[in-house]
Amino acid sequence: MKIIAVGWNYAEHNKELSYKELPKEPVIFMKPDTALLRENKSFYLPDFSEDVQYETEVVFHICKMGKNISEKFASRYYDTVGMGIDFTARDLQRKFKETGNPWELCKGFDNSAPISEFIPKEELGDLNALPFSLDLNGKTVQQGTTADMIFNIDTIIAYVSRFFTLKMGDLIFTGTPVGVGTVKIGDRLEGYLKGRKMFDFKVE
Repeated sequence: MKIIAVGWNYAEHNKELSYKELPKEPVIFMKPDTALLRENKSFYLPDFSEDVQYETEVVFHICKMGKNISEKFASRYYDTVGMGIDFTARDLQRKFKETGNPWELCKGFDNSAPISEFIPKEELGDLNALPFSLDLNGKTVQQGTTADMIFNIDTIIAYVSRFFTLKMGDLIFTGTPVGVGTVKIGDRLEGYLKGRKMFDFKVE
């Protein structure tokens, strides 16, 4: 399986990271399957970064194989929706950006992609207007809605499938809203989708 992630997909988040121009097409990066962290297991801070930041995201589960998928048929290729965290070693990312190097090490390290349970899409209503949020130690630090995505899930699937064959079990992280921040040992992260708690785990 593949973890496909979209960067810079919320305008306000782009501003907080000083990206002033909106992307003209989806910005795609990948995480290996070893990045997955399931079942609310604790996230252990790695020793190679002093600034690991949370980015909470809505995640779509691919349910059938597809290549060069038309946007109008994209909804046939995902069946459930969940949430995840795209943990980012921000200090490494800044270093790599300055030198023009790839981002894999700051985005794809072990356990950098905690994921929640998944819900059948039919239970969620309009997938292009899903509210979601992240609480850090009981305080809401990120609030977003998929209505604010620059590229919606159908557009993302159509775009990505030009380059990669999508397979059953692949996951698509769709970007994070404004409000990202650094985690520390002892922090508790709780994610909500349409008011339903999706994950609840600690940083150690």
